[in-house]
Amino acid sequence: MNRRDFLANSVRAAGALAARSAFAAPAQYSVTVRDRPLGMIAPDFMGLGYEISSVARPGLLSPANKVYVQLVRTLGARGVIRIGGNTADYAKYSPDAEAVSSSRGTVVNDAVLKDLGGFLGATGWKLIWALDLGEGSEADAIAEARTVSSIAGERLLAFEIGNEPDLFARAKHRKPEYGYEDWLAEYRRYKAALRREFPRIPFAGPDAAVTTDWVTRFAADEGKDSVLLTHHYYREGQNPSSSVEKLLGVDPKLQPQLTALKAASQACGAPYRICEVNSFSGGGRPGVSDTMAGALWALDYMFTLAANGCAGVNMETGVNQLEFISSYSPIGDDEHGHYSAKPEYYGMLAFSLAGKGQLVTTEIDADSPEIKAYATQPGRGALTVTLINKSAGAPLITVNLGEHTKAKQASLIRLSGPAIDSKTGIKLGGAEVTSDGTWKAVSTEVLRVKSGQLAITLPPYSAAVVQF
Repeated sequence: MNRRDFLANSVRAAGALAARSAFAAPAQYSVTVRDRPLGMIAPDFMGLGYEISSVARPGLLSPANKVYVQLVRTLGARGVIRIGGNTADYAKYSPDAEAVSSSRGTVVNDAVLKDLGGFLGATGWKLIWALDLGEGSEADAIAEARTVSSIAGERLLAFEIGNEPDLFARAKHRKPEYGYEDWLAEYRRYKAALRREFPRIPFAGPDAAVTTDWVTRFAADEGKDSVLLTHHYYREGQNPSSSVEKLLGVDPKLQPQLTALKAASQACGAPYRICEVNSFSGGGRPGVSDTMAGALWALDYMFTLAANGCAGVNMETGVNQLEFISSYSPIGDDEHGHYSAKPEYYGMLAFSLAGKGQLVTTEIDADSPEIKAYATQPGRGALTVTLINKSAGAPLITVNLGEHTKAKQASLIRLSGPAIDSKTGIKLGGAEVTSDGTWKAVSTEVLRVKSGQLAITLPPYSAAVVQF
Protein backbone atom coordinates (compact mmCIF):
# COMPACT_ATOMS: atom_id res chain seq x y z
CA MET A 1 0.00 0.00 0.00
CA ASN A 2 1.45 3.38 -0.92
CA ARG A 3 1.31 6.48 1.24
CA ARG A 4 -1.57 8.09 -0.67
CA ASP A 5 -3.73 4.98 -0.35
CA PHE A 6 -2.77 4.59 3.32
CA LEU A 7 -3.76 8.17 4.17
CA ALA A 8 -6.95 7.91 2.15
CA ASN A 9 -7.87 4.69 3.94
CA SER A 10 -7.04 6.33 7.29
CA VAL A 11 -9.36 9.25 6.50
CA ARG A 12 -12.12 6.88 5.42
CA ALA A 13 -11.60 4.77 8.54
CA ALA A 14 -11.78 7.84 10.76
CA GLY A 15 -14.93 8.98 8.99
CA ALA A 16 -16.53 5.57 9.29
CA LEU A 17 -15.63 5.50 12.97
CA ALA A 18 -17.37 8.82 13.51
CA ALA A 19 -20.43 7.66 11.57
CA ARG A 20 -20.72 4.51 13.68
CA SER A 21 -19.96 6.16 17.01
CA ALA A 22 -23.58 6.35 18.04
CA PHE A 23 -24.07 2.64 17.41
CA ALA A 24 -20.75 0.90 18.09
CA ALA A 25 -18.56 0.95 21.15
CA PRO A 26 -14.89 1.87 20.64
CA ALA A 27 -12.21 -0.77 20.83
CA GLN A 28 -11.16 -1.44 24.41
CA TYR A 29 -7.80 -2.38 25.83
CA SER A 30 -6.62 -3.15 29.33
CA VAL A 31 -3.11 -2.08 30.34
CA THR A 32 -1.63 -3.52 33.55
CA VAL A 33 1.44 -2.06 35.23
CA ARG A 34 3.57 -4.85 36.70
CA ASP A 35 6.14 -4.64 39.48
CA ARG A 36 8.92 -5.93 37.24
CA PRO A 37 11.75 -3.45 36.58
CA LEU A 38 13.22 -3.20 33.11
CA GLY A 39 16.10 -0.93 34.05
CA MET A 40 16.89 2.68 34.80
CA ILE A 41 16.64 5.31 32.08
CA ALA A 42 19.94 7.20 32.02
CA PRO A 43 19.68 10.91 32.95
CA ASP A 44 21.49 11.78 29.70
CA PHE A 45 19.45 9.38 27.53
CA MET A 46 18.26 12.29 25.39
CA GLY A 47 20.50 13.27 22.50
CA LEU A 48 20.85 15.03 19.17
CA GLY A 49 23.16 14.09 16.32
CA TYR A 50 24.88 16.37 13.81
CA GLU A 51 27.05 16.08 10.76
CA ILE A 52 30.43 17.66 11.42
CA SER A 53 29.51 20.08 8.62
CA SER A 54 27.01 21.61 11.09
CA VAL A 55 29.88 22.63 13.38
CA ALA A 56 31.49 24.44 10.44
CA ARG A 57 28.46 26.71 10.10
CA PRO A 58 29.55 29.74 12.17
CA GLY A 59 27.03 30.78 14.80
CA LEU A 60 24.88 27.63 14.68
CA LEU A 61 26.20 25.59 17.63
CA SER A 62 27.11 28.66 19.62
CA PRO A 63 26.14 30.04 23.04
CA ALA A 64 25.11 33.23 21.22
CA ASN A 65 22.40 31.29 19.36
CA LYS A 66 19.94 31.78 22.21
CA VAL A 67 16.88 30.18 20.62
CA TYR A 68 18.80 27.08 19.57
CA VAL A 69 20.32 26.75 23.02
CA GLN A 70 16.86 26.99 24.56
CA LEU A 71 15.39 24.39 22.18
CA VAL A 72 18.06 21.95 23.34
CA ARG A 73 17.61 22.81 27.02
CA THR A 74 13.84 22.40 26.71
CA LEU A 75 14.47 18.76 25.80
CA GLY A 76 16.43 18.26 29.01
CA ALA A 77 18.97 19.68 31.40
CA ARG A 78 21.23 16.73 30.57
CA GLY A 79 21.85 15.09 27.22
CA VAL A 80 24.45 14.21 24.61
CA ILE A 81 25.46 15.96 21.39
CA ARG A 82 27.07 13.64 18.87
CA ILE A 83 29.17 15.15 16.06
CA GLY A 84 29.97 12.79 13.19
CA GLY A 85 28.06 11.64 10.13
CA ASN A 86 29.40 10.85 6.68
CA THR A 87 31.05 14.26 6.44
CA ALA A 88 33.30 13.38 9.41
CA ASP A 89 35.47 11.14 7.23
CA TYR A 90 36.04 13.93 4.73
CA ALA A 91 36.56 16.72 7.28
CA LYS A 92 39.74 18.49 8.30
CA TYR A 93 40.71 20.48 11.36
CA SER A 94 42.75 23.58 10.55
CA PRO A 95 43.16 26.06 13.45
CA ASP A 96 43.24 29.30 11.48
CA ALA A 97 41.61 28.39 8.15
CA GLU A 98 38.19 29.61 7.09
CA ALA A 99 35.41 27.31 8.24
CA VAL A 100 33.80 25.39 5.37
CA SER A 101 30.57 23.34 5.57
CA SER A 102 30.64 20.81 2.75
CA SER A 103 29.73 17.19 2.07
CA ARG A 104 33.24 16.27 0.91
CA GLY A 105 35.44 19.05 2.25
CA THR A 106 34.32 20.36 5.63
CA VAL A 107 36.88 22.44 7.50
CA VAL A 108 36.53 23.19 11.22
CA ASN A 109 38.72 25.79 12.86
CA ASP A 110 39.43 27.01 16.37
CA ALA A 111 36.69 29.65 16.23
CA VAL A 112 33.82 27.24 15.51
CA LEU A 113 35.18 24.71 18.01
CA LYS A 114 35.36 27.41 20.68
CA ASP A 115 31.71 28.20 19.90
CA LEU A 116 30.86 24.50 20.27
CA GLY A 117 32.50 24.45 23.69
CA GLY A 118 30.40 27.44 24.72
CA PHE A 119 27.30 25.72 23.35
CA LEU A 120 27.98 22.64 25.48
CA GLY A 121 28.39 24.86 28.52
CA ALA A 122 25.16 26.75 27.78
CA THR A 123 23.10 23.59 27.27
CA GLY A 124 24.77 21.43 29.92
CA TRP A 125 25.03 18.54 27.42
CA LYS A 126 27.99 16.19 26.81
CA LEU A 127 29.84 15.49 23.56
CA ILE A 128 30.69 12.48 21.39
CA TRP A 129 33.07 13.40 18.56
CA ALA A 130 33.94 11.25 15.53
CA LEU A 131 37.53 11.58 14.29
CA ASP A 132 38.34 11.32 10.59
CA LEU A 133 39.53 7.80 9.82
CA GLY A 134 38.34 7.69 6.21
CA GLU A 135 40.69 10.29 4.74
CA GLY A 136 42.76 11.46 7.74
CA SER A 137 45.94 10.43 9.54
CA GLU A 138 46.99 9.72 13.11
CA ALA A 139 48.67 13.12 13.29
CA ASP A 140 45.46 14.79 12.11
CA ALA A 141 43.47 12.90 14.74
CA ILE A 142 45.86 13.94 17.52
CA ALA A 143 45.66 17.63 16.57
CA GLU A 144 41.88 17.50 16.30
CA ALA A 145 41.44 15.56 19.55
CA ARG A 146 43.67 18.02 21.42
CA THR A 147 41.47 20.99 20.50
CA VAL A 148 38.16 19.18 20.91
CA SER A 149 39.25 17.95 24.35
CA SER A 150 40.23 21.45 25.39
CA ILE A 151 36.92 23.05 24.35
CA ALA A 152 34.75 20.23 25.75
CA GLY A 153 36.60 19.70 29.03
CA GLU A 154 34.59 17.58 31.46
CA ARG A 155 31.72 17.47 28.96
CA LEU A 156 33.67 15.16 26.64
CA LEU A 157 31.98 11.76 26.76
CA ALA A 158 33.96 9.93 24.07
CA PHE A 159 35.80 9.96 20.76
CA GLU A 160 34.85 7.61 17.95
CA ILE A 161 37.45 6.60 15.35
CA GLY A 162 35.69 6.77 12.00
CA ASN A 163 32.00 7.01 11.11
CA GLU A 164 30.21 3.86 9.89
CA PRO A 165 33.43 1.94 9.14
CA ASP A 166 31.37 -1.11 8.14
CA LEU A 167 30.45 0.92 5.03
CA PHE A 168 33.98 2.13 4.26
CA ALA A 169 34.23 -0.10 1.19
CA ARG A 170 30.90 1.14 -0.15
CA ALA A 171 31.95 4.76 0.49
CA LYS A 172 35.25 4.04 -1.32
CA HIS A 173 37.32 4.98 1.72
CA ARG A 174 38.83 1.50 1.52
CA LYS A 175 39.14 -1.45 -0.88
CA PRO A 176 36.12 -3.75 -1.49
CA GLU A 177 37.52 -6.50 0.72
CA TYR A 178 37.84 -4.21 3.77
CA GLY A 179 36.28 -5.83 6.83
CA TYR A 180 36.09 -5.78 10.59
CA GLU A 181 39.63 -7.10 11.22
CA ASP A 182 41.07 -4.43 8.91
CA TRP A 183 39.19 -1.69 10.74
CA LEU A 184 40.10 -3.07 14.18
CA ALA A 185 43.81 -2.91 13.29
CA GLU A 186 43.40 0.73 12.24
CA TYR A 187 41.32 1.53 15.31
CA ARG A 188 43.97 0.09 17.62
CA ARG A 189 46.76 1.96 15.84
CA TYR A 190 44.89 5.27 16.17
CA LYS A 191 43.95 4.51 19.77
CA ALA A 192 47.56 3.79 20.70
CA ALA A 193 48.77 7.01 19.08
CA LEU A 194 46.08 9.06 20.82
CA ARG A 195 46.71 7.40 24.19
CA ARG A 196 50.40 8.27 23.98
CA GLU A 197 49.38 11.94 23.81
CA PHE A 198 46.29 11.75 26.06
CA PRO A 199 46.53 8.78 28.44
CA ARG A 200 42.96 9.10 29.75
CA ILE A 201 41.20 9.80 26.46
CA PRO A 202 37.80 7.97 26.34
CA PHE A 203 36.72 5.94 23.31
CA ALA A 204 33.45 4.59 21.91
CA GLY A 205 32.85 2.31 18.96
CA PRO A 206 32.53 0.75 16.51
CA ASP A 207 29.88 3.19 15.26
CA ALA A 208 28.45 0.57 12.92
CA ALA A 209 25.83 1.59 10.37
CA VAL A 210 24.12 -1.75 9.76
CA THR A 211 26.44 -4.62 10.73
CA THR A 212 25.46 -5.39 14.30
CA ASP A 213 27.99 -8.24 14.36
CA TRP A 214 30.71 -5.56 14.37
CA VAL A 215 29.38 -4.34 17.72
CA THR A 216 29.34 -7.86 19.15
CA ARG A 217 32.93 -8.43 18.04
CA PHE A 218 34.08 -4.99 19.19
CA ALA A 219 32.52 -5.61 22.61
CA ALA A 220 34.65 -8.73 22.97
CA ASP A 221 37.82 -7.11 21.59
CA GLU A 222 37.65 -3.57 22.98
CA GLY A 223 34.54 -3.28 25.13
CA LYS A 224 36.34 -3.23 28.46
CA ASP A 225 38.47 -0.29 27.27
CA SER A 226 35.48 1.68 25.92
CA VAL A 227 32.93 3.92 27.59
CA LEU A 228 30.23 3.13 25.01
CA LEU A 229 29.27 0.68 22.29
CA THR A 230 27.76 2.64 19.37
CA HIS A 231 25.45 1.72 16.51
CA HIS A 232 23.21 3.55 14.01
CA TYR A 233 19.62 2.91 12.98
CA TYR A 234 17.28 4.01 10.19
CA ARG A 235 14.03 2.32 9.23
CA GLU A 236 15.37 2.15 5.67
CA GLY A 237 16.84 4.41 3.01
CA GLN A 238 14.20 6.92 1.97
CA ASN A 239 12.43 5.93 -1.24
CA PRO A 240 8.90 6.05 -2.70
CA SER A 241 7.82 3.13 -0.47
CA SER A 242 8.91 4.93 2.74
CA SER A 243 5.37 5.48 3.94
CA VAL A 244 3.56 6.50 7.11
CA GLU A 245 2.31 2.94 7.35
CA LYS A 246 5.86 1.58 7.24
CA LEU A 247 7.18 4.12 9.74
CA LEU A 248 4.45 3.37 12.29
CA GLY A 249 4.51 -0.38 11.66
CA VAL A 250 6.81 -3.04 13.06
CA ASP A 251 10.37 -3.09 11.70
CA PRO A 252 11.32 -6.81 11.72
CA LYS A 253 15.04 -6.05 11.97
CA LEU A 254 14.81 -3.80 15.04
CA GLN A 255 14.18 -6.22 17.91
CA PRO A 256 16.86 -8.75 16.84
CA GLN A 257 19.31 -5.85 16.58
CA LEU A 258 18.49 -4.56 20.05
CA THR A 259 18.65 -8.04 21.55
CA ALA A 260 22.15 -8.50 20.13
CA LEU A 261 23.28 -5.06 21.30
CA LYS A 262 22.00 -5.65 24.82
CA ALA A 263 23.80 -9.00 24.99
CA ALA A 264 27.05 -7.42 23.76
CA SER A 265 26.72 -4.66 26.34
CA GLN A 266 26.10 -7.09 29.19
CA ALA A 267 29.02 -9.26 28.11
CA CYS A 268 31.62 -6.48 28.32
CA GLY A 269 30.04 -4.11 30.84
CA ALA A 270 29.97 -1.08 28.50
CA PRO A 271 26.58 0.53 27.83
CA TYR A 272 25.34 0.79 24.26
CA ARG A 273 23.96 3.90 22.55
CA ILE A 274 22.22 4.42 19.22
CA CYS A 275 24.32 7.46 18.39
CA GLU A 276 22.90 8.19 14.93
CA VAL A 277 19.27 7.54 14.14
CA ASN A 278 16.15 8.81 12.46
CA SER A 279 13.22 7.64 10.43
CA PHE A 280 14.51 7.19 6.86
CA SER A 281 18.12 7.84 5.87
CA GLY A 282 19.10 10.32 3.18
CA GLY A 283 17.35 13.18 4.94
CA GLY A 284 14.02 11.51 5.59
CA ARG A 285 10.89 11.14 3.46
CA PRO A 286 9.09 14.49 2.95
CA GLY A 287 5.44 14.20 3.94
CA VAL A 288 6.23 11.31 6.29
CA SER A 289 9.29 12.07 8.42
CA ASP A 290 8.21 15.69 8.97
CA THR A 291 4.67 14.94 10.16
CA MET A 292 2.72 13.85 13.22
CA ALA A 293 3.73 10.30 12.26
CA GLY A 294 7.34 11.27 13.01
CA ALA A 295 6.35 12.50 16.48
CA LEU A 296 4.61 9.23 17.37
CA TRP A 297 7.45 7.17 15.89
CA ALA A 298 10.08 9.07 17.91
CA LEU A 299 8.19 8.65 21.19
CA ASP A 300 7.62 4.92 20.66
CA TYR A 301 11.16 4.31 19.38
CA MET A 302 12.82 6.00 22.36
CA PHE A 303 10.78 3.94 24.81
CA THR A 304 11.55 0.79 22.81
CA LEU A 305 15.26 1.52 23.22
CA ALA A 306 14.89 2.16 26.94
CA ALA A 307 12.96 -1.11 27.37
CA ASN A 308 15.89 -2.92 25.71
CA GLY A 309 18.54 -1.56 28.04
CA CYS A 310 19.86 1.16 25.73
CA ALA A 311 21.81 4.01 27.38
CA GLY A 312 20.61 6.70 25.00
CA VAL A 313 19.83 7.96 21.52
CA ASN A 314 21.05 10.75 19.24
CA MET A 315 18.34 11.90 16.83
CA GLU A 316 19.87 13.35 13.68
CA THR A 317 18.92 16.94 12.94
CA GLY A 318 19.93 19.82 10.69
CA VAL A 319 22.09 19.77 7.57
CA ASN A 320 22.86 16.29 6.27
CA GLN A 321 25.63 14.75 4.18
CA LEU A 322 23.76 15.85 1.04
CA GLU A 323 23.96 19.50 2.17
CA PHE A 324 20.27 20.19 2.81
CA ILE A 325 18.23 20.36 6.01
CA SER A 326 16.76 16.92 6.62
CA SER A 327 13.00 16.44 6.59
CA TYR A 328 13.26 14.40 9.78
CA SER A 329 14.98 17.18 11.74
CA PRO A 330 13.53 17.66 15.24
CA ILE A 331 14.82 21.24 15.16
CA GLY A 332 13.85 23.18 12.07
CA ASP A 333 16.36 25.52 10.44
CA ASP A 334 15.42 27.87 7.59
CA GLU A 335 19.14 28.63 7.09
CA HIS A 336 18.43 32.32 7.73
CA GLY A 337 18.84 32.26 11.48
CA HIS A 338 15.36 31.04 12.42
CA TYR A 339 14.91 27.80 14.39
CA SER A 340 11.77 25.98 15.45
CA ALA A 341 10.38 22.77 16.91
CA LYS A 342 9.26 20.35 14.21
CA PRO A 343 6.88 17.38 14.69
CA GLU A 344 9.55 14.91 15.79
CA TYR A 345 10.67 17.34 18.48
CA TYR A 346 7.27 16.96 20.19
CA GLY A 347 7.72 13.19 20.42
CA MET A 348 11.11 13.75 22.02
CA LEU A 349 9.64 16.37 24.34
CA ALA A 350 6.94 13.94 25.47
CA PHE A 351 9.66 11.38 26.21
CA SER A 352 11.59 13.98 28.22
CA LEU A 353 8.55 14.26 30.52
CA ALA A 354 7.81 10.55 30.80
CA GLY A 355 11.17 8.82 30.31
CA LYS A 356 12.63 9.29 33.78
CA GLY A 357 13.71 6.91 36.50
CA GLN A 358 12.93 3.20 36.60
CA LEU A 359 11.15 1.67 33.61
CA VAL A 360 8.70 -1.04 34.68
CA THR A 361 6.80 -3.70 32.77
CA THR A 362 3.40 -3.08 31.22
CA GLU A 363 1.09 -5.68 29.71
CA ILE A 364 -1.75 -5.17 27.21
CA ASP A 365 -4.57 -7.71 27.10
CA ALA A 366 -4.77 -7.65 23.29
CA ASP A 367 -1.86 -7.97 20.87
CA SER A 368 -1.99 -4.75 18.84
CA PRO A 369 1.15 -3.13 17.45
CA GLU A 370 -0.85 0.09 17.06
CA ILE A 371 -1.39 0.53 20.82
CA LYS A 372 1.67 0.93 23.04
CA ALA A 373 2.00 1.48 26.79
CA TYR A 374 5.06 2.27 28.90
CA ALA A 375 5.43 3.02 32.60
CA THR A 376 8.16 4.65 34.64
CA GLN A 377 8.76 5.37 38.30
CA PRO A 378 10.50 8.78 38.35
CA GLY A 379 10.71 8.87 42.13
CA ARG A 380 9.44 7.34 45.33
CA GLY A 381 5.65 6.98 45.19
CA ALA A 382 5.41 8.47 41.69
CA LEU A 383 4.30 6.74 38.51
CA THR A 384 4.05 7.89 34.89
CA VAL A 385 2.21 5.93 32.20
CA THR A 386 2.60 6.78 28.51
CA LEU A 387 -0.01 5.56 26.04
CA ILE A 388 0.44 5.73 22.25
CA ASN A 389 -2.29 5.23 19.65
CA LYS A 390 -0.94 4.69 16.12
CA SER A 391 -4.36 3.82 14.68
CA ALA A 392 -7.29 5.68 13.10
CA GLY A 393 -9.58 4.50 15.91
CA ALA A 394 -10.26 6.03 19.31
CA PRO A 395 -9.88 3.16 21.79
CA LEU A 396 -10.88 3.21 25.42
CA ILE A 397 -7.92 2.12 27.53
CA THR A 398 -8.23 0.98 31.12
CA VAL A 399 -5.01 1.31 33.10
CA ASN A 400 -4.66 -1.08 36.04
CA LEU A 401 -2.18 0.31 38.55
CA GLY A 402 -2.16 -2.43 41.17
CA GLU A 403 -0.02 -1.47 44.16
CA HIS A 404 2.06 1.06 42.24
CA THR A 405 0.22 4.07 43.56
CA LYS A 406 -2.40 5.01 46.13
CA ALA A 407 -3.23 8.18 44.19
CA LYS A 408 -6.89 9.12 43.88
CA GLN A 409 -6.37 11.24 40.81
CA ALA A 410 -3.96 11.71 37.93
CA SER A 411 -2.94 14.49 35.56
CA LEU A 412 -2.90 13.87 31.83
CA ILE A 413 -1.39 15.80 28.94
CA ARG A 414 -1.87 14.83 25.31
CA LEU A 415 0.39 14.76 22.28
CA SER A 416 -1.87 15.64 19.37
CA GLY A 417 -2.00 17.00 15.84
CA PRO A 418 -4.66 17.89 13.27
CA ALA A 419 -3.97 14.70 11.26
CA ILE A 420 -1.39 11.96 10.92
CA ASP A 421 0.23 13.77 7.96
CA SER A 422 0.13 17.24 9.56
CA LYS A 423 3.40 19.16 9.49
CA THR A 424 2.15 21.97 11.71
CA GLY A 425 -0.26 22.34 14.59
CA ILE A 426 1.40 19.59 16.66
CA LYS A 427 0.87 20.25 20.36
CA LEU A 428 1.85 18.76 23.69
CA GLY A 429 -0.39 19.63 26.59
CA GLY A 430 -2.36 21.91 24.29
CA ALA A 431 0.69 24.10 23.64
CA GLU A 432 3.23 24.56 20.90
CA VAL A 433 6.88 25.31 21.54
CA THR A 434 7.26 29.08 21.46
CA SER A 435 9.41 31.10 19.08
CA ASP A 436 11.99 31.52 21.85
CA GLY A 437 12.30 27.74 22.29
CA THR A 438 10.36 27.34 25.53
CA TRP A 439 7.34 25.16 26.23
CA LYS A 440 4.72 24.91 28.96
CA ALA A 441 1.54 22.85 29.00
CA VAL A 442 -1.67 24.89 28.96
CA SER A 443 -4.12 21.99 28.93
CA THR A 444 -3.89 19.39 31.70
CA GLU A 445 -6.74 16.99 32.38
CA VAL A 446 -7.40 15.81 35.91
CA LEU A 447 -8.77 12.26 36.06
CA ARG A 448 -10.13 10.20 38.94
CA VAL A 449 -8.56 6.90 39.93
CA LYS A 450 -11.11 4.36 41.11
CA SER A 451 -10.05 1.13 42.79
CA GLY A 452 -6.60 1.37 41.23
CA GLN A 453 -7.97 1.84 37.73
CA LEU A 454 -8.14 4.71 35.27
CA ALA A 455 -10.07 4.86 31.98
CA ILE A 456 -8.72 7.00 29.11
CA THR A 457 -9.94 7.52 25.57
CA LEU A 458 -7.13 8.06 23.06
CA PRO A 459 -8.08 9.99 19.90
CA PRO A 460 -6.74 8.73 16.56
CA TYR A 461 -2.98 9.09 16.08
CA SER A 462 -2.20 10.60 19.45
CA ALA A 463 -0.45 9.89 22.73
CA ALA A 464 -1.00 10.67 26.40
CA VAL A 465 1.34 11.09 29.34
CA VAL A 466 -0.42 10.29 32.61
CA GLN A 467 1.28 11.25 35.86
CA PHE A 468 0.26 9.94 39.28
